[in-house]
Amino acid sequence: MPTAKSWKPAHAQTVTPYLIIKDCAKAMDFYKKAFGAEEVARLCSPDGKIMHGFMKFGDSNIYFCDEMDDSKCGASPSTLGNCHATMHIFVEDVDQAFQKAVDAGCTPFMPPMDMFWGDRYTRVTDPFGQGWSLATHKEDLTPEEMQKAGNEFFKNMEACAAK
Repeated sequence: MPTAKSWKPAHAQTVTPYLIIKDCAKAMDFYKKAFGAEEVARLCSPDGKIMHGFMKFGDSNIYFCDEMDDSKCGASPSTLGNCHATMHIFVEDVDQAFQKAVDAGCTPFMPPMDMFWGDRYTRVTDPFGQGWSLATHKEDLTPEEMQKAGNEFFKNMEACAAK
């Protein structure tokens, strides 16, 4: 007889990323150091691989599992040779968060900069091949204001590329 009080657990978001990571245990430990994540659960198979890892990043959840030998379970970014999704984290101080991530071992992809949509934004890649973007929201803009600022941003990018 089912005993659940709801169709989703109380801690769950409606959409939760579930990342497949090669050497998931090391990755989860790394995310504590690089992003201040909190480990909630780590369920292992008999061979020690993580079947389900659960971490909190601020008020958000991300689930993890090890890449398994059975290719039907999916492959990690390091096996694929690229990252198919970037995790986005809002932080209080993006410059400080960027430096913390780089000091922990992330590779910078884009330095922190003020962006046309109102955020100070940066991107890094972790040692496991997973992409992460970090942002601090600085300005509330309407879609029209963002579009205008975006047009100017890309116009400037084209001018720089032409030089």
